[in-house]
Amino acid sequence: MAYPTNFRYTREHEWIEANGKFATVGITEHAQESLGDIVFVELPRVGDKVEKGKVFGSVESVKAVSDLYAPATGTVTEVDEELTTAPEKINADAHAAWIMKIELSDPSELDSLLAADAYESYIKEETGH
Repeated sequence: MAYPTNFRYTREHEWIEANGKFATVGITEHAQESLGDIVFVELPRVGDKVEKGKVFGSVESVKAVSDLYAPATGTVTEVDEELTTAPEKINADAHAAWIMKIELSDPSELDSLLAADAYESYIKEETGH
């Protein structure tokens, strides 16, 4: 699987795509494969403050519930409401299905996240594949 090079990645398997002061956040293909069939997504609310490394919601699959960690600090400007009735969108295409959009407090925070090639190496180390 080729991970989009315009995204940055966390070690908790979230992706973020920044466009200036604004960014879109979702979970990675690796995360959705590990989870299996996603049946519920707990979304933050528009206006919520999220803090880098802190929980902002969760994803529930037939296997487990996993917390979602904010890849950057900011304010939620939009959430993908479709996920409340169609959480399987994430299974269909994890890199197209987004969870929230945020206005970044400090875009330089993204510099500490993994680039696509570093994330792929991290997955190989983590899984042994």
